[in-house]
Amino acid sequence: MKLVIMTKSTFFVEEDKILATLFDEGMDNLLLYKPGSSPLYSERLLTLLSEEYYRKITVHDHFYLKNEYNLAGIHLDNPDTPVPAGYKGRVSRTCTDLSRLKETRKKSEYVFLKNVFGSFDSGDGEPTFTFPQLEEAAKDGLFDRHVYALGGINLENVRTAKELGFGGVVIRDDLWNKFDIQSQTDFKEVIQHFEKLRKAAN
Repeated sequence: MKLVIMTKSTFFVEEDKILATLFDEGMDNLLLYKPGSSPLYSERLLTLLSEEYYRKITVHDHFYLKNEYNLAGIHLDNPDTPVPAGYKGRVSRTCTDLSRLKETRKKSEYVFLKNVFGSFDSGDGEPTFTFPQLEEAAKDGLFDRHVYALGGINLENVRTAKELGFGGVVIRDDLWNKFDIQSQTDFKEVIQHFEKLRKAAN
């Protein structure tokens, strides 16, 4: 099962060092997620990373960065958002509705199904789906290697996502909560937690 790491939505001082270490430890799918930020900050972060990592980074915004830095692809927040004019390359999307999952899957390299185990936006809100709904969708073959679970994903429920048939999981808070950007400089705990997540996903 694929493991996607999503960046924190804000930039912070040690970010490039942590990301470089995660890549060195085997991270192969990073979503650069910085909504509402200036593209200059994303460019700066990219220039601080080795070019060998670029092909493992998907960009959520400022789509010109994909070509400029030869990134892996772009991610669209909505099944209905059109691909930017003239864009050629990998496209992934976020979907919130089980009934639209099939059609979204057809026009995407992979799809994030949002709020599977909790609210993605608040980090601790209620999931959109009940477990019986997820089991029913799994039985109907809606989950495959192109559908990734997003929202409330942590070390405890990675196995559940795998058993439901998801092809991947998207991790954000469960990883970044291991590091206080205001007071910490030692990020060993982040790396150790990533190792546990990677083992759970394999």
